[in-house]
Amino acid sequence: MIGFTLLATLIAAVAARSLPVRHGSHSIAARSALPSSFTWTSTQALVGPKDDNRPIDGIKDPSIIEINGTYHVFASTASDAEGYNMLYFNFTDFEKAGDAPFFYLDQAPLGTGYRAAPEVFYFEPQSLWYLVYQDGNAAYSTNPDISNPAGWTAPEHFYSGTPALIEAGLEGGYWVDMWVVCDATDCHLFSSDDNGRLYRSQTPIGDFPKGMNEPVIALEEASKYDLFEASTIYSIGNGTYLTLVECIGANGRYFRSWTSPSIAGPYTPLADTEANPFLGLNNVEFPTGTRWSKSISHGELIRTNVDQNLYVEPCNFRFLYQGVDPEVEGSGGSYNALPWKLALVTQTNSECSNATMH
Repeated sequence: MIGFTLLATLIAAVAARSLPVRHGSHSIAARSALPSSFTWTSTQALVGPKDDNRPIDGIKDPSIIEINGTYHVFASTASDAEGYNMLYFNFTDFEKAGDAPFFYLDQAPLGTGYRAAPEVFYFEPQSLWYLVYQDGNAAYSTNPDISNPAGWTAPEHFYSGTPALIEAGLEGGYWVDMWVVCDATDCHLFSSDDNGRLYRSQTPIGDFPKGMNEPVIALEEASKYDLFEASTIYSIGNGTYLTLVECIGANGRYFRSWTSPSIAGPYTPLADTEANPFLGLNNVEFPTGTRWSKSISHGELIRTNVDQNLYVEPCNFRFLYQGVDPEVEGSGGSYNALPWKLALVTQTNSECSNATMH
């Protein structure tokens, strides 16, 4: 494994062979409903570009899971000179996350070229890990062993090209941020157009990853900034789903949220304004130092249930996000040159008590 110590390899290998994959229905005992507003506390920046002889300006778009105490992270690398690619790293302690060696996924059969915005999950029906990402299309690679980052296959695609509905809405926007989540019968593929629309397709779980139908518009806003990109959708138990979408407001990037009784909706607003966001400038504190980022941007809730149902325990959420120095973000330079780094927020107003999962 290129660039990895033997110890890191052994830790990851043991973790991958002891998957705590929980599937089917989930029930929560002694759980209150999600709050109507959230509060969080943030670390300072934890992970940024390394001196690896690569012209990388920022690390962004993280997807994160935890297996037996080891955190596995896939993220985009952004470069004004060379565009986007992806990397992988793992660690057991967030305070030491920045010391973890990077494995650049262009070293795997996944290959070189534009690849960005990964999502990782274990597809239990096939006993395979899936990495979903964008490469100009909605792409995926597979791997039987998450501890072997060199094992990701060459890109395959959910669609033969850009679906007509999405193509029609792309003027001035980009087709970005693919996200897969499954229920007991179907797998659903979400994506955004940076123009205020969130799209959804689906296919029977037995056909996945093939057979995605023509997309429909799942959510839409008149202003593109009110429904921009970086959607994530999770099961939170008892037949309820939580949808998060990144937006752009007067004070930076933030996340709105909705709940729904199924992946397909209907979607009921939860914390969905810049004044009362799921995550944003107004509800994140930085107790260990200065506010290093105004934007709380593209990231993911930490999952310990790693299968295709994307279940997250609705208690004491933790979210790995990308942020950037406010002065640099507002300087008017190239977006791809921004020095994005990763940090962790932890929910501080969970209404759960004595919650257990079955």
